Amino acid sequence: MTQLLCVDFGSTFTKAVLVDGQGSVVATGSTPTTIGTDVLDGYRTLRSELAGHGPVDEVLACSSAGGGLRLAVVGYERDVTAQAGHRVGLSAGARVSHVTSGPLSGAGVAELRQSRPDLVLLVGGTDGGNAEVLLHNAARLAKARIGAPVVVAGNAHVQDEVATILASTGRSFTVTDNVLPAIGVIVPEPARAAIRRVFLEHVIGGKGLSPGPEFAAMVRAPTPDAVLDGVAVLAEHLDGDVMVVDVGGATTDVYSALRPQGEDAGLAKDVVAPLWHARTVEADLGMRWNAEGIVEAALREHVPLPATIDGYAARLVRDPGHLPADEGEWSMDLALARAAAVVAARRHARPPAPGASARPLADVQLVVGSGGVLRHATTTGRGEVLRSVATDHAGGWKVPRAAELVTDAAYLLFAVGLLRHSHPTAARELARAVVGGPA
Repeated sequence: MTQLLCVDFGSTFTKAVLVDGQGSVVATGSTPTTIGTDVLDGYRTLRSELAGHGPVDEVLACSSAGGGLRLAVVGYERDVTAQAGHRVGLSAGARVSHVTSGPLSGAGVAELRQSRPDLVLLVGGTDGGNAEVLLHNAARLAKARIGAPVVVAGNAHVQDEVATILASTGRSFTVTDNVLPAIGVIVPEPARAAIRRVFLEHVIGGKGLSPGPEFAAMVRAPTPDAVLDGVAVLAEHLDGDVMVVDVGGATTDVYSALRPQGEDAGLAKDVVAPLWHARTVEADLGMRWNAEGIVEAALREHVPLPATIDGYAARLVRDPGHLPADEGEWSMDLALARAAAVVAARRHARPPAPGASARPLADVQLVVGSGGVLRHATTTGRGEVLRSVATDHAGGWKVPRAAELVTDAAYLLFAVGLLRHSHPTAARELARAVVGGPA
């Protein structure tokens, strides 16, 4: 039978899931990511460990090694097109390193360059709306000493002019549909697809992670983009709303795949309507590198933590590789995870701007926990973290009314996402394995 190897090249560990053509798990494994030498060294070690399970017919991979995808957004108005571009960038698996709005000045270009983007998303104006700022910013980018490729997803009526401006200086660019064709209408998929293509064609090979073409050839997407695809498959499988909370060492990410209902299904009530398949990234909420950020955020949000947590968090920041050594440290780790999950869920759910609507999460049927701290915790510990999210009635958002709580303990969601388009049957079957057990 056909065997498919799904690989996630992470910043710390490279993980693999071997599935058969029907989506049943054959084997899993992980090994430290070998960024210091060749990123494929660890991968080849992993392949050799899995060799006893038979030949591999196809390899599908995603990557956040080398820092993932750093995206800068250049837009027209911060509360409209720049915000739309920011949301699309997050959903495309990018780490949004810089957002600027309005006409770029010399100082603005310098700040953009200092953010060291891998890719620039140039947006601005609804179709037929303001074109002056988009054309001005295209001219600035064309002349700027910034080597990152540009994805143009602004006012469709002047995209040919923008392309001519960027081409005049040899700038690498891709033109796609406007992310905000009309006020209140956000269309993320064309820009997401373009960002993914540019990531694969220009960014992966430029990270210097592997000298040969093999790595770039096997990677299909940024890891967060693959996970969001996996969340979408889960939602399709359940025919319901899904929310995922991924508590990581550097960030805590929240994903949701929702079905608009009632007036939401046909009306765009906000200046920038919500993305129904969305991801938010909280860079100050990390279990290791940003543990002190969790403590600070919990204090602001009135989320309780143990009195002695400050010292433990400081130790983790000094030594991000530290793992809990006893029951007391596990208790501290889970306390940090609870706080990170609660704060990140609140930020994901709350209105993104004054006057905007909250994300409608009350009908979420499934809350999935992910991240190393949950995968290695006891069933009781996992449940405590996820219940803290699902019962956060003091957080200013409508919590799920009756959600099932599970943990992606085998780390399968990325593989579900990688299989979604090329092997949909296997993706759906693998999604069943994600929801097969309790938190």
